[in-house]
Amino acid sequence: MTRAFDVRNAAAWFRLIAFAEAVSWIGLLIGMYFKYLGTPRTEVGVKIFGPVHGGVFIAFLVAAVFTGMALRWGVSTWLLALLGSIVPLGSVIFLIWADRTGRMGPQRAAVAAGQPGRTAPETT
Repeated sequence: MTRAFDVRNAAAWFRLIAFAEAVSWIGLLIGMYFKYLGTPRTEVGVKIFGPVHGGVFIAFLVAAVFTGMALRWGVSTWLLALLGSIVPLGSVIFLIWADRTGRMGPQRAAVAAGQPGRTAPETT
């Protein structure tokens, strides 16, 4: 039986988008610094990184949905991924946590792909 998409590719795309989300957050924070506190005061950074971060934020949410379905995340993992999209650099923190707990690894991908001899998928 073929799957709609490869779970390893979903995880790889999620990692890439999560990293881009963190980088765009940094750009937006720097832009806000120069808008409100910096010298010279300018809105250029916010005008550039605001829409960029908005687009990458939406992409992160979509990627989290597809990756969560592919890797069969439980409710708690879904909530942490969505919370990670709100907190500055939270997407990277979520990825570190997900890697350490095995929610993004090849074993999780094998379980989601239905390969025998692997541990059961997450239930919470």
